[in-house]
Amino acid sequence: MTQRKITIFDTTLRDGEQSPGCSMYLEEKISMARQLEKLGVDVIEAGFPFASEGDFASVAAVAEACRDTVVAGLCRTVPSDIERAAEALKNAASPRIHTFVATSDIHLEYKLKKTRAEVIEMTARAVSKAREYVDDVEFSAEDATRSDVDFLCQVFETAVECGATTLNVPDTVGYTLPGEFAELVKAVKERVVRDRDVKISVHCHNDLGLAVANSIAAIDAGASQVECTINGIGERAGNASLEELIMIMAVRGDRMPYRHNIDTTQLYPSSQLLSSIVSFGVQPNKAIVGRNAFAHEAGIHQHGVLSNPLCYEIMTPESVGVPRNSIVLGKHSGRHALIARYEDLGISLDGEEIAEVYDRFVALADRKKNVYDQDLLAIMPASRPSAIAA
Repeated sequence: MTQRKITIFDTTLRDGEQSPGCSMYLEEKISMARQLEKLGVDVIEAGFPFASEGDFASVAAVAEACRDTVVAGLCRTVPSDIERAAEALKNAASPRIHTFVATSDIHLEYKLKKTRAEVIEMTARAVSKAREYVDDVEFSAEDATRSDVDFLCQVFETAVECGATTLNVPDTVGYTLPGEFAELVKAVKERVVRDRDVKISVHCHNDLGLAVANSIAAIDAGASQVECTINGIGERAGNASLEELIMIMAVRGDRMPYRHNIDTTQLYPSSQLLSSIVSFGVQPNKAIVGRNAFAHEAGIHQHGVLSNPLCYEIMTPESVGVPRNSIVLGKHSGRHALIARYEDLGISLDGEEIAEVYDRFVALADRKKNVYDQDLLAIMPASRPSAIAA
């Protein structure tokens, strides 16, 4: 059976940059974009050209620099926005104009102050104008998950009739649950897309911690593009984490038989580069790329990992670009981990020495959060100065 291809749309440079503390200078954006291209993403959303001169310059620069991936610019359903996006993308090898309008009643009443008929007209005008500049047009219905389904499908139908090649179903405020999101994607597929050559995309936010789960549910329901970010950065609680989505498909290929173009060994380098650019690092317990993702302190876990990493690791550190797992010595560590660390230092202990050193180690670990190599050398038996020197 042929595996269905999932398009990876990365919005680290657009939605990701909108999160507090994540703004990037032009050269940093270009550097990150080149790493995303090396990672293998299919689409890089480089910014919102109408938002500022800096965003326009960033989109234009990324479009020039990245020749092996689609480069997208975001714009509202406003003619001047679309013209600005087209200008920024004019030198792209594969340009995409991504236009959006809100479709939920709460947005129509309080933000847009538009009727449903006016939103349909805005959609038709914007998509038609975008198609004057590029063949690849994505249309997003902002706040889709809180929209009336009949109206949402009517707007999407208008977008397709006017030339949209991708329909994006965003969970803009992170409101939906996996089961109901899957039903919404199925409705769009059955009522709008049918047998047309149109992709369904999803863009999930993490306000309830469900961005990745919702994205996975949407793929199973028929979505063929996922919008995500490195380290899950983005507005408020962030977007679906690219590295988590990819490794779910890698580890659980038995339940998710899909293919993509991502080089998983570039996940950790991509995460590290982004962390060096923005003003904060990754939380230590972040899945896949966090400092503790492959670290083990509990003695039982350490023994298992030293015997066979598969005891407690469902993927190898190397598979995501992490050099090796990390045995952290602390008060929960056991003899096996302690002996292994001494062996790494070139020191072999006999039975009596192991008992003596382990007692000292436990006493020290009760006073210190972490025990380092210099501590291990300091608690060696006094009868073995030559071993310390080694």
